[in-house]
Amino acid sequence: MKVVLLQDVKGQGKKNDVINVSDGYARNFLIKNKLAVEATATMINSLNISKAADEHRKAVEKAEALALAKKLEGTTVVVKIKVGETGKLFGSLNTQAVADALAAQGITVDRKKIVIDGVIKSVGTYTVVVKPYAEVSAKIKVQVEAL
Repeated sequence: MKVVLLQDVKGQGKKNDVINVSDGYARNFLIKNKLAVEATATMINSLNISKAADEHRKAVEKAEALALAKKLEGTTVVVKIKVGETGKLFGSLNTQAVADALAAQGITVDRKKIVIDGVIKSVGTYTVVVKPYAEVSAKIKVQVEAL
């Protein structure tokens, strides 16, 4: 019997997979526990349509991320932050400060997409990576200055 999985089933497949299993296993376990439904022609057709829509959405998101990465590449951002007498920061530079500085330049980036290698605790110029999408990244310069 062919069934469409509604959830991931260990040893069988992932959600929205069409699998062929024995009639008893399908009726007595998968369908009974609402892990799967019987695969009809309309169900398979709707799955194919939703997969195509997901692929299209992902392609659009990746194209937008590539455009943003191209816009960000080589950008220099100035972050003003409180500094002690020795030139060290009170605390450290965080991704929210970088996101706010980018927003001041008119570029909206989620702070979760910004990756700071190590801890920035002093004034200077640093390289920070922005990853707007999987496999898409851009390097920007962050210049930390005293407030």
